[in-house]
Amino acid sequence: MSQLIVYQYPKCSTCRNAMKWLEAKGHKLDSRHIVETPPTEIELSKMIDLSGFELKKFFNTNGEVYKQLGLKDKLSVMSREEQIALLASNGMLIKRPIVSDGKTVTVGFKESEYEQVWK
Repeated sequence: MSQLIVYQYPKCSTCRNAMKWLEAKGHKLDSRHIVETPPTEIELSKMIDLSGFELKKFFNTNGEVYKQLGLKDKLSVMSREEQIALLASNGMLIKRPIVSDGKTVTVGFKESEYEQVWK
């Protein structure tokens, strides 16, 4: 199995559950602290493109930082580049965990999705 890069936050139970699930399936994990070492703008741009998801899916819309910055209304008027720069500047804005093998990307943790993607 290839090594998976996992951007996660250790205090996040969803991240811990995802990591346990992936480890139980025998995946080798390169765990990266999403706040201390968030993905760069280039990495985010590649992951967004690989995922096929809308950019908004990468925002932690339930997080305190998202709410404090009032991003619900602001994102619609920001360019893609501005949104990616914002994500790269504050890992707490990024939905987690992000898992990638360099070809495929998942965001968040849904066991049914992981079953299909990370068997």
